Amino acid sequence: MKLSEIYEGWRNALLPPEDLKDIINSVSNLRMQVCSTCEHNSKFHNTIRIDEHCTHCGCTLMAKTKCLTCQCPLSPPKWTFVKMDE
Repeated sequence: MKLSEIYEGWRNALLPPEDLKDIINSVSNLRMQVCSTCEHNSKFHNTIRIDEHCTHCGCTLMAKTKCLTCQCPLSPPKWTFVKMDE
């Protein structure tokens, strides 16, 4: 994962751009539905972290699912990046 993707995920989770709020929330909700049943979701494992995260890549799902340029790290990915028209 790139530093720019980590920044984007946390920015979109905490201070999303006004014009992207709806798409960020919609995409994140769909991705969280997928992640909530994934075998790599931390809720299915004993970890010392209190956040819900991916045990495969270590990312906090609250931020990872809000990163529009990110995709699931599994191969094949369970969800992919969002193509935005420029």
